[in-house]
Amino acid sequence: MFIKCSMRNRIISTVPSLTELLYHLGLQEEVIGITKYCVHPNHWATEKNIIGGTKNLNLDLIESLNPTLIIANKEENVKEQIEYLQSKFKVLITDIKDYDDALEAILKIGRITNCSEKSKHLTQEIEQLASSCNANFNYQSFLYFIWRKPYMIAGDDTFINAICNKLKLRNLAMQNRYPEINLDKIVYLSPDIIFLSSEPFPFKEKHINELQSHLPYTKIVLVDGEMFSWYGSRMLEAFPYFQHLAKILANSGMTV
Repeated sequence: MFIKCSMRNRIISTVPSLTELLYHLGLQEEVIGITKYCVHPNHWATEKNIIGGTKNLNLDLIESLNPTLIIANKEENVKEQIEYLQSKFKVLITDIKDYDDALEAILKIGRITNCSEKSKHLTQEIEQLASSCNANFNYQSFLYFIWRKPYMIAGDDTFINAICNKLKLRNLAMQNRYPEINLDKIVYLSPDIIFLSSEPFPFKEKHINELQSHLPYTKIVLVDGEMFSWYGSRMLEAFPYFQHLAKILANSGMTV
């Protein structure tokens, strides 16, 4: 059951995972605009104003909606667009690179939307799930793929990497952000595990086969990208998911 928050805001979210967080905080009426990539909750796609994509915001539409608060993210959004919006509206820019950043962002959004108690309770739930999660991958090496043609992986300064470190996984990507990587380098690194994410590129079973022939001793598995990369209320589902993943990973190539 959602708790309604006091003091009505007019909120626009430019970040899919934080849109889901706003829904979890009970801000159904306060949220007036979301991006086309804000797929949770799915019914908001027909109920809210769609203000473009995360990197291609419809600035004219946003201005016409006259929001009291815009929630953005340093990585998800384009700097110049957010700076323009800052000149006209109140903008909260989140910068989330690790687990602690994610919890702090939840609390900050709770404070600015007058939902402090709800956000505090949410972070407590997440911390309880994280502390009870026994998904220990025993420091196995990994690469986390987000794109194909060219292959791109999650680097060592990303939220994805931080979550994997918390699960006791060791990232072989020694560069920041999301570097490109070629097949020869992948074979040379020979990771214990390759995670093929469902987003932003939707990897499928055929892509496991594509890599497995070159990496016969690597466990290659399709994973739900939202669990690894969505900060916010999605983290409630993430830690049970990781626990399940750890149990079945011995069967390489399985979808989880």
